[in-house]
Amino acid sequence: MGLNAFTKTGNTITFTANVAAPTPVQCLSTTLGGNQYRVINTGTITVFLGYGSTSAEAANNAVVVTSSQTAFPLLPSTDEILTFVPNAYFTAISSSGTATIYITPGDGL
Repeated sequence: MGLNAFTKTGNTITFTANVAAPTPVQCLSTTLGGNQYRVINTGTITVFLGYGSTSAEAANNAVVVTSSQTAFPLLPSTDEILTFVPNAYFTAISSSGTATIYITPGDGL
């Protein structure tokens, strides 16, 4: 089994993470069951990605991790391929400052 380069399967979404998480945005894939995403944090701060199968779930999961929370930390200048639920909603919060986040649905490494 070979390693495949990341192939885009939908439109890129973007939002600005801040100390108050923005309204969650859905990232739609054109493939049935697509659940991989290229997530880029272009900022100089760590942000905490809230995600879920609904907008409300993503909003509730966007919290600054202090002990054990659901949010996924994204270090500054992160470019990751991550797996979440298909057609997930995303938002992000920071403890201070802002960072632009880009998320593209796709498949591969």
